[in-house]
Amino acid sequence: MHPPRAAATGRTASPATARQINDRLALQLLQSEGPLTAGQLKTLTGLSRPTVADLVERLQEAGLIAVVGESGAQRRGPNARLYGIVADRAHLVGLDLRTHSITVAVADLLGRVRAEHTVPINPDGAADTAVATALAAVDKALAAAGAPAPHTIAVGAPGLVDPATGRLDSTDWITSWHVGLVSALRARTGVPVLLENEVNLAAIAEQRDGAARDRDTFVLLWLGHGTGAAVVLDGALRRGASGGTGEIGFLPVPGTGALPSASGCDGGFHSLAGSAAICALGAEHGLSFGDAVGPRRANKLPSGGGAATEAVDGASDEAVTPAPAEAVTRALAPDSAEAVTRALTPVLAEARTEGPPAESLVRAAVAAGDAGAAFLDALAARIALGVAAVCAVLDPGCVVLGGEIGCGGGTELADRVTTHLARLSPLRTDVRAGSVGGRAVLRGAVLAARDAAQNELFGAAGPATSRRP
Repeated sequence: MHPPRAAATGRTASPATARQINDRLALQLLQSEGPLTAGQLKTLTGLSRPTVADLVERLQEAGLIAVVGESGAQRRGPNARLYGIVADRAHLVGLDLRTHSITVAVADLLGRVRAEHTVPINPDGAADTAVATALAAVDKALAAAGAPAPHTIAVGAPGLVDPATGRLDSTDWITSWHVGLVSALRARTGVPVLLENEVNLAAIAEQRDGAARDRDTFVLLWLGHGTGAAVVLDGALRRGASGGTGEIGFLPVPGTGALPSASGCDGGFHSLAGSAAICALGAEHGLSFGDAVGPRRANKLPSGGGAATEAVDGASDEAVTPAPAEAVTRALAPDSAEAVTRALTPVLAEARTEGPPAESLVRAAVAAGDAGAAFLDALAARIALGVAAVCAVLDPGCVVLGGEIGCGGGTELADRVTTHLARLSPLRTDVRAGSVGGRAVLRGAVLAARDAAQNELFGAAGPATSRRP
């Protein structure tokens, strides 16, 4: 083992480097703990009182912290001053790009969302029109947040993001306006624009705010319109040589009657766990929405970083209106038709406007209790095949079920996957339901933008806080 470079050369940190390290430590504490007094900073950092006084003055001059109050109702004076990060020092923009829509969130330097805006996009229209609509949505969200300009932008999109170039793979099925929007944002704003696969961003959200907060190593299995995975090892996202880590939709699995190919994931895990497959499984168990939705054609498309997606003709990827309860035409078991219909009818009626058909099926089955058990067990057995493969290769110790299906199934589905997984794998794995919900990609984008902005601002030595080109 080679010794650390500094130790090998006898070098020590310069005063400027030491100041930068101390400043960043203090800012990270203010980020995680909230406002603190100088005395509390001294205790938490272990630094001397003069050193803390110097860094507080330095960070105030840089506009990064300010006095936000006093500690204790009766205390007064310098020792009682509470210092907090100046949240409006920078405004961040997170974008969640879908085939039919874009959602924009504007947040402050602490990651608190100040404004959010969603607009529909016509995927069959001109790419320039879609880009213009998306840019207008960004402008509207910034105005609503009172932000004159963004400091950093993070974009979540389906598709492979090349780790070397940071660009979306130019595969034919990639929505052209996604690529155009990223370029337009960079040209128009002149600020850093980060591009990340949507499933990877969802994993960041679960790691920071959701089900994986206590894990440095885990896998997010995305189950929604597409199937995919994001891999976090030792606290860091692992994207792979080409950005394709987590393309689990292409995983060959038993029971599909075919094998996936380089041009499509038919026959892979996606054929068992994609939304169209889940709707078909629901029909086999007496849950059918098809008649009320109208004719639908599902095109399975490979989607990167994690997602093999389905584009459904005439349907938004944000929400496909489920059928009314009358569409439940068969029971989960032939000898219990009347009982199952009674159990599911109110649930399906309520689910009519709450999400896409596959999500509504899963939520209805969970709410129906025993009446939905057979469907959930069958679905869990399918999901366990993908989880077992992930565990055999990575042994992550924790798998979070995300996306509309994973979150909709909750602990009922996760516990069933655990049971089936125990029969397939000797590796102990904690299977959990995602908890961030439908905003996971957007939340992950905001967090990614926050990290980048803080890395720049908090890493600056002294008051100079120049921005990257």
